[in-house]
Amino acid sequence: MDGTFFKLYNFDGSDSDCHIFGLTFFIRKIKILKVKSSFFCTNCGTESPKWIGKCSSCGEWNTYVEEVIEKKTIQTEKDKAWKDPKKEKLSPKKLDDVTALNTSRIDTRDNELNRVLGGGLVYGSIILVGGQPGIGKSTLLLQLALKQNKKILYVSGEESEEQIKMRAERIGHKNSNCYIYTDVNVSQILKESNKLAPDIIIIDSVQTLMSPYIDSTPGSISQVRECTGELQRYAKETNIPIFIIGHITKEGGIAGPKLLEHIVDVVLQFEGDQHYAYRILRTLKNRFGSTDEIGIYAMDMHGLREITNPSELLISPDDDHLSGSAVAASVEGLRPLLLETQALVSPAIYGTPQRSATGFDLRRLSMLLAVLEKRCGLPFGQNDVFLNIAGGIKVTDPSIDLAVVSALISSLQDIHISKKICFAGEVGLSGEIRPVSRVEQRIQEAGRLGFETIYISKYKAELLPKKNFGVEVRMLSRVDNLLREIFS
Repeated sequence: MDGTFFKLYNFDGSDSDCHIFGLTFFIRKIKILKVKSSFFCTNCGTESPKWIGKCSSCGEWNTYVEEVIEKKTIQTEKDKAWKDPKKEKLSPKKLDDVTALNTSRIDTRDNELNRVLGGGLVYGSIILVGGQPGIGKSTLLLQLALKQNKKILYVSGEESEEQIKMRAERIGHKNSNCYIYTDVNVSQILKESNKLAPDIIIIDSVQTLMSPYIDSTPGSISQVRECTGELQRYAKETNIPIFIIGHITKEGGIAGPKLLEHIVDVVLQFEGDQHYAYRILRTLKNRFGSTDEIGIYAMDMHGLREITNPSELLISPDDDHLSGSAVAASVEGLRPLLLETQALVSPAIYGTPQRSATGFDLRRLSMLLAVLEKRCGLPFGQNDVFLNIAGGIKVTDPSIDLAVVSALISSLQDIHISKKICFAGEVGLSGEIRPVSRVEQRIQEAGRLGFETIYISKYKAELLPKKNFGVEVRMLSRVDNLLREIFS
């Protein structure tokens, strides 16, 4: 360094001054290159400039993580290639001046998917499909793309074009208007979609997408929120429905901020055990229909097959006349569903009896055992109790209480219950059998499947229409009446 340089910065050229200047310049350079970051709540997506223990929005503890959020450029309207220049600017309107949209829906050519969507696919909607790895999310939406006679854009950030082609050949359906695009840049995806003008867009998956305006890694909270928001704006402005596949966490929730589920119009959860062939598509949120519907599929070598009558498949044949089994007449959404409840009651080997339930709420099982011990004097307290809903189905309908109670008593006393008998009733804490909703539909389903007798609550039974259901309807008021009626 020459004397002019040191004179300019008031340095005399000594070694110490050179070291000081180099350190000062290095510190200034670090400040210039410092990346802006912030903290986000993994539960609700709330942003905070610093780490805090408890989220001020959702109240959860230790949910804040640090992410890089500095934007490279400011996104303007010119960057949106899909923006419609002819669209008028929005302004407040009176409710009386707003005209209702056409309620026509797109037929997905999948009866089970149409059922959970509320009758079909709504134009401009955004649907989030979540589920465990390998459960069949990508297969379901690829089948949807191949069954349609419309133009479909299938965007994959996880698989190559060759892998998607192999799966499409295995499924067997063909659609010459199905376009495959493997990219993760959401801006580029929307530009290509604007050129192609598809009827339906499928994104696999939202955790692989990234926005060029956010510096954080794909799958982070800020990236998922930004990409989903951009897809939502595109769907509403172009009136194109978009399916989004979402990963789930180890706790079973959809990965990303909870805000993700608020942004989308429909949330579908794909459930099932990989050891069972059955898959259940359950509606968790639906702005255009009911949230109580389920669709049932069977996984085979050719993909997912629709199950039109699941009741016949979920009930085992009555050949061995074994105890501990009873059939429940349940209802999921608008669909009546007959399920088999299996119970095993055996003497406890260890000091504390075990309680285990698969597909049924364990706390409700404990309540039913307490009711039977208190009201009927049955010694369940000194026995191990295991309960299972056959077929890997998870049930929350309280109407299966009566079938659960019957299976427990049958296993305890080792008395067989005929598979021509089914049950529909809720059991209260005082031992009364309470009425359940849509009893007429449950009775009709039992008669259609060849059942001879159905036990229901005697309360409000006079509201049933006086007609022949093809099945004998018997009424009970208390669980001790059930004990005398069937097990005496």
